[in-house]
Order: sequence, then structure tokens, then C-alpha cells
Amino acid sequence: MTFPATNVSPFHNDVLNETLLGRLCGQKQLFRDRYLVLRMLGRGGFGVTFLARDLRLPGKPLCVIKQLCPRVSELPALETARKRFQREAKTLAALGSHSQIPHLLDYFTVAEEFYLVQEYIRGMTIARLVRRYGCQSEVMVRRWLRELLILLQYIHANGVIHRDIKPQNIIRAQADGRFVLIDFGAVKEQLLPSGQFSSRNITTHFVGTVGFAPPEQFTLRPVYASDIYALGVTCLYLLTGKAPLEFSSDRKTGELQWRDRVTVSPSFARVLTKMLKPSLRDRYQSVLPILQNLDRSFERHDRNLSQCMNLQSPGQGQATDKSGDSPERLSSIAKTARAIRAWNAHRAKKQQSKPSQRGFHPSGSLF
Repeated sequence: MTFPATNVSPFHNDVLNETLLGRLCGQKQLFRDRYLVLRMLGRGGFGVTFLARDLRLPGKPLCVIKQLCPRVSELPALETARKRFQREAKTLAALGSHSQIPHLLDYFTVAEEFYLVQEYIRGMTIARLVRRYGCQSEVMVRRWLRELLILLQYIHANGVIHRDIKPQNIIRAQADGRFVLIDFGAVKEQLLPSGQFSSRNITTHFVGTVGFAPPEQFTLRPVYASDIYALGVTCLYLLTGKAPLEFSSDRKTGELQWRDRVTVSPSFARVLTKMLKPSLRDRYQSVLPILQNLDRSFERHDRNLSQCMNLQSPGQGQATDKSGDSPERLSSIAKTARAIRAWNAHRAKKQQSKPSQRGFHPSGSLF
């Protein structure tokens, strides 16, 4: 059935009426004789996304179809939007089959309109999860940050700057709890060495989200460290539930004044402070130093990760673990991996016994 007019805003109703996929929502007619369009998922500056079902594949799995639908009419701006859309498809294909990036399933043009078909990630954005479950503890945010940093390291190693990392673009997958980074429509493919910027290298429009984008992004010169800043702001959101524009900033330096909003350990505060430096010169330039600082501070200050999960580690109370290594000799990474394996087994058991809580921590935490 079609959407009743009372269920959507006038703006969304216009999108449904003006796009081919919108008109197919809830209808039996298939898009390209293959996709059953179910409903609209969202709308951004340059695209609109729909949930669909691929009837040609076994099991008729759900997928996401993204249509280029820019809110511009000028030909130069429209051409820019098309190039960005093509770049998104190219980027998704280049990043391959990483489990924390939606897989690109298809890319095609119909009547001069561009379409992407992507894997559907069932879950909620961390923005919605924080609104539902509340702010997160430092221990949990550290775990989340480390997972996202490793993903970011992979993205940057492939020459990609995301440029729009924010809570609305990170989904916690319901099936296994992994965090998936979506919306690569703002990506920049190449990083120019410092001092090699010119008007020929600069796009004509700011791309990103105000509050999450650092100063150099507003001057149309994003670098890898720009994603690090946005990830730091997202950590503040997890810790406080506050959007970046809700924080005051230092008039002289431009730094967000967040220390009075949340209490974290000195070691983690130093990491966040450096991630959030407005000056590119003072900020972390790459992911690896952040991971190293997190691991060192973990060893010095944090409680055992398995205790933070309200679990006993598999080898607790024993002199050695199954591999024969003494727990005291295990590296922080090995300890973390062991605790996570125990937690995953525990969570799987919980999910079987409590289907209604599938995909969420029993305590109500995102993790």
C-alpha cells in the first residue's frame, strides 16, 4: 500500500511524488524488474535512499537504493553532484568487502538518473541509540573509539577521506553489534601534500556537517586529520549526549569547552583534547598514534575489560589460559581479544533466551 499523506511531512511527500522510487513505494510494480521498493529511509543534500527487496536473489534480501536527487537546479552544481555520486560508487567498490562498510551491490543509470544499490544494515544509528539508552561511560567510549579508529585506518590507507563522520552516519548492526560507517557521498579520494593546494584542487561547496567538521574543512581543504576531529566530536556526543553546537568554545583558540560537561580520566582527556584541536598543526595527523596512546593508557589506568563487561574472563582464577600463556604476560590487545570473545559468546546466549533484546547490551548500553 502507499504511504498515507498524514504519515509523512510535506517535504517527504514531495520526494515521494517527484522521484520514480518514491512513486513505486508500496506498489507491486518492480524497479528494473527486480527491486520491490518498500519505503523511503532518508534524504540528504544530494541523494534520497529507499529500502527495497531484491527479488532476484535467493531469500529476497533487503537492500538500500540511493538515488541522486540534489536540491540544486544550476547545471554546474548538478554536474558536481553527479561527480560526487560517481565518486561514492567508485569509493565503495575500492574499499571492497570490509565488514564495517556497506557493500556496493550495483551501480547504474536509468533515464539519466544515478542509482546505487547497497547492502542493508539492520540496526540503529548511534544518535538514536544515545537518545534511547543515554550517555556512555568512558570505558565503553574507549572501546567504541578503538573499533572506529581501526576502521578509519583502513579507509585512510585506501586514500579516502570520509568528511562526514557523525552519530547519524554510524549504525550499530542489530545482528552482531558491529559499528558500520555509512554515507560515503562526501568522500575525498586524494590527499594533497601540505602547501600544494590551489584553486584548481578546491571544490566549490563545503561538504560535511557543521559542528563535526574542523576549520580546514570549511576552507575546502580536508585532510585525514579532519576525520579524526569529527571522530573526537562524536566521542563527546557519546559521553554527554550533547551536539557540538551545544558546547561553548574558546574565543581565542576555537577549542570546544567540554571538560566541565563530563569527567574522564586524565589519559583519555589528553587523547580527546588532541583529537579536537582546531589547529591542524596541533591535532593528531594519523590514527596510529591515537591507538598507541589508548593502549598505553589502558594498561596504566583502566580496569580489566572483562570486568567492565560484568563478566569473568575465561582464565580468571587460573594460572594460565588455554594457550598456556600466563595472563600477566598477555598484551593488552590479547587481553582485549579474549574478553571480547567471552562477551560475544555471552551475548549470543542472551540473544537466544531474550529475542526482544537482540543486538543490545543487557545493561542498556550501546555496547
